[in-house]
Amino acid sequence: MCGIAGYVGFEADEALLRRMNDCQRHRGPDGEGILIDGRGGLAHRRLSIIDVAHGQQPMSTADGRFTIAYNGEVYNYLDLRAQLEELGHTFTTDSDTEVVLEAFAAWGSDAFDRFNGMFGLAIWDHQNRTMTLARDHFGIKPLYVCRSAGSGADGGDAWLFSSEIKPLLQSGHYEKRPNDRTIYRYLRFRIHEDGRETFFDGIERLEPGEMMTIGEDGRAERRTFTRLREELAELASVQRPYDESTAAEYRERLVEAVRLRLQSEVPVGTSLSGGLDSSAVAVIINRLINSGDRTTESVGQQQNTFSAVFPNSINDEERYVDDVLDICRGHVDGHKIKPTASEFKADLRDFVRTQEEPLISSGPYAQYQVMREATKHVTVLLDGQGADEMMAGYVPYYFVYLRQLRAQGARKAATELSKSLDVLYRLGRFKLKAKLRGRRDVPTTQLLGRDFVGAHQGERYVVEQANLKKRLIEDLFVGSLPSLLRYEDKNTMRFSLEGRVPFLDKEVVKFIFSLSDEAIIKDGWNKRILRDATRDLLPDSIRRRRNKIGFTTPQGEWFMTLKNHFYGIFLSESFANRPYFNQTEVLHAFEGWIKGTNDVDSMTFWRLINLELWLQEYFDEQPSADTVAVQSQPKTDYEPNARKSLDLTLDSGEVVRRYPLRTELYAREDDLDEKTLGYIERFFAGLPSAPPEHEVATKGRWYFFISEKIVAITQGRSYFIWDIKVSRPARVLSRYVTRTPAGIGLGSPFTMQLAIQEAGLPKVLYAAAGGAVGKLVGKRGMFYDLVGGDIRAIDGPTEYSVYPANVSAKLAPKDPDAVAARLSAAIRARVPEPWRSTFGGTVVMDANDIGRNVLGKDAPGTKERYEAMFADNPLGQGSEQTPMAVVFEQP
Repeated sequence: MCGIAGYVGFEADEALLRRMNDCQRHRGPDGEGILIDGRGGLAHRRLSIIDVAHGQQPMSTADGRFTIAYNGEVYNYLDLRAQLEELGHTFTTDSDTEVVLEAFAAWGSDAFDRFNGMFGLAIWDHQNRTMTLARDHFGIKPLYVCRSAGSGADGGDAWLFSSEIKPLLQSGHYEKRPNDRTIYRYLRFRIHEDGRETFFDGIERLEPGEMMTIGEDGRAERRTFTRLREELAELASVQRPYDESTAAEYRERLVEAVRLRLQSEVPVGTSLSGGLDSSAVAVIINRLINSGDRTTESVGQQQNTFSAVFPNSINDEERYVDDVLDICRGHVDGHKIKPTASEFKADLRDFVRTQEEPLISSGPYAQYQVMREATKHVTVLLDGQGADEMMAGYVPYYFVYLRQLRAQGARKAATELSKSLDVLYRLGRFKLKAKLRGRRDVPTTQLLGRDFVGAHQGERYVVEQANLKKRLIEDLFVGSLPSLLRYEDKNTMRFSLEGRVPFLDKEVVKFIFSLSDEAIIKDGWNKRILRDATRDLLPDSIRRRRNKIGFTTPQGEWFMTLKNHFYGIFLSESFANRPYFNQTEVLHAFEGWIKGTNDVDSMTFWRLINLELWLQEYFDEQPSADTVAVQSQPKTDYEPNARKSLDLTLDSGEVVRRYPLRTELYAREDDLDEKTLGYIERFFAGLPSAPPEHEVATKGRWYFFISEKIVAITQGRSYFIWDIKVSRPARVLSRYVTRTPAGIGLGSPFTMQLAIQEAGLPKVLYAAAGGAVGKLVGKRGMFYDLVGGDIRAIDGPTEYSVYPANVSAKLAPKDPDAVAARLSAAIRARVPEPWRSTFGGTVVMDANDIGRNVLGKDAPGTKERYEAMFADNPLGQGSEQTPMAVVFEQP
């Protein structure tokens, strides 16, 4: 398995090829090579599997006419080599790459349909000055293309291509733009592998079985090189009768497909989920080991299997994995990986970056974790991808089959339905429970931006509903399998592994489609032929399982555990400003999901989260590394926060020095006075060892400033968002509040609800009307003047805050003047002289980078003076965790 990249139409550019090649080093850490010939260029990264000592690329024919950069494996290469040798071709390596190249030299693009395997390749014709690109029949290996209009050497088009999207982004010839149509179809219909289009506007993929020829002048032609899809439809109409002999023949074909995929000079292992498909692959390999089959030399005497398990979760399949390991006992080394919610959170951004485009669920993260462990032991991994799409492995296929039978006669449909009820119940039970509990239905479009929905409301997605074989063909090439193969490729290559999928052997797939539908579904059993073919291989616990789980994660459980983290994403300023989302409705729906009051599922929230993180990763400006490092470093009591200063000169010319104190998080059960005094005592105790300049800076009168947030928290006036029951007036009114850049204030339905509870709805409505009038006459802030009280101090969750402030809304503290007086008395009783006699008092401050508001104090002077001392807000209540400060007037 490798990575390829290249261009057609640009002037010779070695730096471009190397830049693109470096982006996918993980696809081929064993070697690299480039070729430049005029306006054609090829780059290759090699992961050595077959003929490790040779087979370097780009590789050219002996006459120098054709040069190839190739990613994949063609498993019937030995048969093809023999045919080519009969035609007079000679070979200097044992690699399948040379066979692929010579096959193209002999048969042209007709060669591609002879290949049984997986490939994404580029072949440069030095004579005709053309580049030929091709992708395998099922699209197991990716190949992306991008047209650069008018960038060719003569003003024509130029083209870029690569195995991943990242090289195209780094080429310098593509301007990044999200594809809004693809984004809409993803959010609305759960589509994320949408034909040629990708999530990047202007970057396309070659489709399964497609080739592309590009001339040096930039002219391009795309066409399919195979009739496989049509051939499967033709075979489906044959309906060869199904019996035990056909099951036996299928087993022979599947065993041979597995044998072919064991060809390797590096270690081979198996991805084992515990389901029927991967279990079948594992036990077939075990049988081959026991029989002494030479192809298992790549496996060794101990087959390495890799399984993701989730103890105590509804998704856990460990007992089925153990059943397979028990069968293979003596010739198996089973590796169990136990992904957790905290690991998922830690890996989330790398996982999103790895996939390059959004996914419809977090399920592939289990595979990501498995591949990370597998790369420590093997270089090639077999798994069961593709079996579901050719043998109706998903429950919705039952409905398609039942509609088909109904058209053939009511009795047939009724008989099949009666034997499928338990399977169908599993699909409908969650929706049934939601209806019985009165959960509110929330249309997906309600969570999306109004203008965004309006621009794409004409989009439709229609699938075959009444013909089983037609639906399976659709899902093999369009609806389902392409996305699964994308995960497979991204996850394996992220960790420099080659993934192989024996169920997608071209001849095995043809065989299944030539059989009657009863080979696929019969008497409520899907995958019937595979179940029958493994009767003496697998235990009934696996072979006769009715509940399919698949290689996935306990997403719902994890999301509930990580709800505060996901709230932070939904509350982020970037999420609020996207045209794709209706932030208020998303927050409302997420709150309802947590409380169990609506029927929105975690898959919907995952799509929103995944899209937001993808946009952040690939389109938003990333913070510089040094800024991130500074923000993550704890500070002493005598240093300023990042990008802040200790000293501030007031308009009067007076200078004050502010020392922000780092604290632990405050909780409702904390004793505010006792915990706070500990930090003040720590500050003064450390002064003798502080830098010398602090002796002068601490001579004048001093004050203690404390954030109103921690006062409110310890008074029980801070609430998790999901504990606030938001009324309709709060939702409506919050839409008309101008949001601050930090996302705080009453621009959230949660904070607006607190304002209504604190001041009463009539007063809030009165103030809202006054605020609207004030805006018309150019007077701002009238809402807060009219509503009165400390409504201005109500704060909502902000993305930069640490937990629990990032998922909480709070009222202003109660009796802040009394709190200030009480703290001052405690401070005077505890701090030693000379600090006691120079202490001026305590100030309870609501401060952020937008404005300051003194809520309470027992210090002399006006509130405006103390607010001026915080004109640049030296505190940090995010990762800095400095919600209080000791402030000295400078003598």
